[in-house]
Amino acid sequence: MIRSFLRSLLSGPLAVRLRRYVIVGATTAGVQMLLLWLFVDSGGVNYLLGATVAIEITIVMTYVLNNAWTFAAMQNTGWSEYLTGLVKTNVVRGTAIPIQLAVLYALVDWLGIQYLLANAAGILISGVYRYFFDAKWTWGRT
Repeated sequence: MIRSFLRSLLSGPLAVRLRRYVIVGATTAGVQMLLLWLFVDSGGVNYLLGATVAIEITIVMTYVLNNAWTFAAMQNTGWSEYLTGLVKTNVVRGTAIPIQLAVLYALVDWLGIQYLLANAAGILISGVYRYFFDAKWTWGRT
């Protein structure tokens, strides 16, 4: 059972979905990092507040791309289903915000790591959580 699961991570529908999720995630993470940098370095906003706003902005972008491409075979269509999916992904990603912000805070304030590098680590760590719950709940499949 474990062997077949690990094999499915390398080939098959799950592997394709994971690769697409990573591509979408990397793209939106880049947007999030740019927004964070603009808020903090150009706008003088506290890095935790800037991260929170940047995360919230990219949640919608991530949903649109994941619904259209990553989970295309099971995408949410029609206004009601689409909006329900958007609400679900906001709940999933909203509950991941404390994880990402905790990692960001710990790395910046306790370890002195630069805030953009710390944010990238927070994105990676919370990404596993987000994928699992989005795949299970937002799109209703594994």
